[in-house]
Amino acid sequence: MARSLGRIWVRFGLWIAATVLFTVAVLGVSVLVFAQWQYQGFYKSLPINVRHELDELVTAELDDSPRAIAIYGEYWEGDLLWGERWALLIGLLVCLPFGLATGFWVSRFVTLPMASMAQAAQRIALGDFSVRAEPGRQKGEMAEMVRDFNHMTDALEQLESERKFTAAAVSHELRTPLTVLRARLHAVCDGVIPPDPSEFRLLLQQVEHLGRLVDDLHTLSMADAGRLSLQRLEFNLVPLAEQALARHARLCEERGLAPELRCLSAEVWIDADPDRMLQVISNLVENALRYASEGGWLEIAVGFEAATQHAVLTVSDAGAGLPDEVRRNLFQRFSRGGNTRSRSAEEVGGSGLGLSIVSALVVRQGGTIAADDSERGGTRFTIRLPGHAAPGRAAGQASDSADALDGRLA
Repeated sequence: MARSLGRIWVRFGLWIAATVLFTVAVLGVSVLVFAQWQYQGFYKSLPINVRHELDELVTAELDDSPRAIAIYGEYWEGDLLWGERWALLIGLLVCLPFGLATGFWVSRFVTLPMASMAQAAQRIALGDFSVRAEPGRQKGEMAEMVRDFNHMTDALEQLESERKFTAAAVSHELRTPLTVLRARLHAVCDGVIPPDPSEFRLLLQQVEHLGRLVDDLHTLSMADAGRLSLQRLEFNLVPLAEQALARHARLCEERGLAPELRCLSAEVWIDADPDRMLQVISNLVENALRYASEGGWLEIAVGFEAATQHAVLTVSDAGAGLPDEVRRNLFQRFSRGGNTRSRSAEEVGGSGLGLSIVSALVVRQGGTIAADDSERGGTRFTIRLPGHAAPGRAAGQASDSADALDGRLA
């Protein structure tokens, strides 16, 4: 019963019914009062003897007898039916203001949250995201609608804040390499710096950094728009993890990291884009190289959870780890570990977009990613994707997928 009363159309119908009943009651009372006033005027106009005779007839419940009707017809001034019409007209004139006032009050009471949302929407359209709609004393569907509207406003305010932050961060990231390029090119043109191969390599590094930043921003913008191209292929995740480690073997050696690959399952098959998954693993490995190389340890583990039918890939390090305030915003754009890492992103060429890209690519392919503490005190990134151990795959199917994967990643 309480749930039914919470619906706006039920409560609005009850209010309308109450308004109609109230108006009818006022009309009835008005007609009765006017009729009583008319009767009192008629009664006072009767002669004394006729008044006593009428009282006796009324007392004997003979007020509709032929003699009573004759008294009414003889002494009642005007037409009886006309008097009833006057009573109805007076009743309508009396109840109309009450009915209108009650109707307007009910309408205002019911639509007050919508009026509040309309006013808030006007201010939001002007760029003021601090305004919120008020539900008043409404409950049920109307209050839920106001809450949903306010949640939407919260999301818009957060998006606007992220947009401003992203614009400021992008301008900062672009300004740094551009400033270096401009200064050194001016120095080369003025003859201050000799145009030797080492200088060209330095300028090329800055250009490559700009290229990576533009590519990362393009990937994120395509993911936000839902237009990120994915060429799905069923493949074994284990060889892909091996290839990712092989690509970064030299950098791991330079940074003093000992990379390990731990395969908890011989085959872990997923339906995903192998190029994008290689980008995901590479970004996580580069993140460990950039921020946690002082730990001296890096591990990629690949396994399969039979209970959930998910492939699980983890990338762990033995670095300084992540505090809670950094972990909450870890996958936001241009989010960095600050003083919790051993190197700043500027020193090693990071832009703060790598983990955002990882999250976007994993989610876009139906997976999830989370970060927690590794077994050696550093950070562990855990990716879960729908998959299977492929115990019943036909040999031809497995061979075809493997050949296609080798051809794409070659």
